[in-house]
Amino acid sequence: MRGPFAGMSHERRLKARGFRLIAGVDEVGRGSLAGPVVAGAVILDSARPVSGLRDSKLLTAAQREVLGRRILERALAVGIGEAEADEIDAINILRATHAAMRRALDALRTAPDFVLVDALTIPGVERPQEGLVHGDRLSASIAAASIVAKVHRDALMQRCHQRWPRYRFDANKGYGTPDHLGALRRHGASPIHRTTFRGVMRGPRTREAAPADWSR
Repeated sequence: MRGPFAGMSHERRLKARGFRLIAGVDEVGRGSLAGPVVAGAVILDSARPVSGLRDSKLLTAAQREVLGRRILERALAVGIGEAEADEIDAINILRATHAAMRRALDALRTAPDFVLVDALTIPGVERPQEGLVHGDRLSASIAAASIVAKVHRDALMQRCHQRWPRYRFDANKGYGTPDHLGALRRHGASPIHRTTFRGVMRGPRTREAAPADWSR
C-alpha cells in the first residue's frame, strides 16, 4: 500500500477530553461531472481496530473493497449519505456536500458525540465538530469514512455505466477525462450529469429521464 497510514492521535486527543463516540466524515465525487456526491460517516471501535486505513485515493480498488468490508464488520456504526446531480445543480456542490454529510451522520445507528470532518465543518450539525485539513491522511475515522464512501460511489457509477455505457462511467466514475468530455460533446448530457458544471454545459441534456431506482 502507498502513502502514510492514518492514525488515531486525533481520536485519542478527543477521548482525553471526555468524548467517546467520535465519527469521521468524508466525501467523494465532489469534482465529478456526473452522479451523486457521496459522504461516509464512521465510528470506529477501538476494541476492534482496522489496520491499514488511509486516504481512499492512495488505495487500489481491490484494497478499498477489502478494507470496506472490514470497516463494515468492525466499526461501531457506518452511515452513507448522497446528494444527486439535480440537487447539486439546484443548490451548488458545497451545499450539496454538506447535505450528504448530514445524511451520512443521520444514517448512523449510534449518534456520535464529536465529529471529525475532512477539511470542512458541516452547517446544521448540533454536536461538536472539527475540520482537519488532509484529515483523510491524519485520522483513521476520516480515512475509514473516505473508503466506505468511495466503495459505495464506485458501485453506483458501475451501475450507471450499465445504464448509459456511452459515457464509460465504469472507467471515469463521472470525472472529466478526455473520453468522457468527448462523449458529452457527441451525445449531450445524461440524466445524471451535473448541468451546471463546466464541460457538461457544452452539450444538450438528453430528454431521457433517469429511472427512479437507478441508484439501487
